Amino acid sequence: MSVLLFGVSHRSAPVSVLEQLSTDESDQLKIVDQLLQSPLVTEAMVLSTCNRVEVYAVVDAFHGGLSAIGQVLAEHSGMPMGDLTKYAYVRYSEAAVEHLFAVASGLDSAVIGEQQVLGQVRRAYATAEANKTVGRILHDLSQRALSVGKRVHSETAIDTAGASVVSVALDIAASRMDGLAGRTAAVVGAGSMGGLSVAHLLRAGITHIDVVNRSLPRATRLAESIRQQGATAQALSLDDLPTALATADVVVSCTGAVRPVISLADVHHALASVRRDETAAPLVLCDLGMPRDVDPAVAGLPGVAVIDMDRVQREPSARAAAADAEAARQIVAAEVASYLTGQRMSEVTPTVTALRQRAADVVESELLRLDNRLPGLDDAQRDEVARTVRRVVDKLLHAPTVRVKQLASAPGGDSYAEALRELFELDPQAVDAVAAGELPLLATEFEQGRTDGTG
Repeated sequence: MSVLLFGVSHRSAPVSVLEQLSTDESDQLKIVDQLLQSPLVTEAMVLSTCNRVEVYAVVDAFHGGLSAIGQVLAEHSGMPMGDLTKYAYVRYSEAAVEHLFAVASGLDSAVIGEQQVLGQVRRAYATAEANKTVGRILHDLSQRALSVGKRVHSETAIDTAGASVVSVALDIAASRMDGLAGRTAAVVGAGSMGGLSVAHLLRAGITHIDVVNRSLPRATRLAESIRQQGATAQALSLDDLPTALATADVVVSCTGAVRPVISLADVHHALASVRRDETAAPLVLCDLGMPRDVDPAVAGLPGVAVIDMDRVQREPSARAAAADAEAARQIVAAEVASYLTGQRMSEVTPTVTALRQRAADVVESELLRLDNRLPGLDDAQRDEVARTVRRVVDKLLHAPTVRVKQLASAPGGDSYAEALRELFELDPQAVDAVAAGELPLLATEFEQGRTDGTG
């Protein structure tokens, strides 16, 4: 069984397509449940961010698994399969591992090096684990991806070289407004992106922030944290959004809603309620939602500037310094190689264990026959014979089984385990039972790389 990735992201599709594919947590659970109904899919996880939707699945067959994932996503999005596959990318086995490691490291983000995606990978994995849709393979892969992401950010300057989506958007806004210091802002959405937006706005010198959110208590908590940092703030519900728009110079919206929350009528009302000098800076709307939070028609209004994800992705400052990005890629490459080596070796372990179990069974059978043929042996004699036979078997098995583990660490190493099964006529069901944990791994000196009389 191998990992199959089916994804659509900002690199493969326009924002309009990503909007159709966007999912919330309940959608993700439905997608995974549908996938697991296929006999070809044994584990599944959905990673959905503001600029990507990716399904990671453990499949028994590539083409069958690909068809199952494509059909479920096409049904969810309402897109014909042909249109969906036109924008999708597929990664299988080693390539799927490399892709997830790169994503967790921020190398595949719209803004290279941004750290938010690491938390999004963590949440995707935690959701799948809580709903028991990941098994050993995706569990190990996700844990390793999170570790790789942390290592990249701690050992390179990729996160400082590449700004977050929020900071890039606000840099563009500042250039449109001759700076943000002393101005007022509104943040629509009090989630993690909303909190990040507040932090960037305060650092830019914004003096007042209205926090608008569907849940007023969450808006209140975020507004209180703003006041604690020396700025003024008020919490508002979505019903009061037009009021916030009317008094703001810059708006950052990041709600994750499935349809626009800032309508053309809202902005018309805001512009009409205040007298804006024609020479004054425009009302700047930073639409960081996916799907869009701002009605696309708003961009056509005079006196309004909309900065959306498409605009952010074109900004040169969104790219990390080449040296830091290359250092991060080298770490990812090394981690991929290490992970795959470990996986290949772990895949051959059940075969080695089944072989040792087979040898142990043969030894016990022959010792029982010896007891029947030589009943006069005393306990000391029988024990010495048993130790001698076991030593001989261990020494004979030591070289081929240690060597097969070494060979298995190289690409194509699974063929050596298959050869071992054929040569010793191992029962495939016995190997599968070991792999499934139904038979314990033999914690013997041999398993630790030693036998009596050998190093």
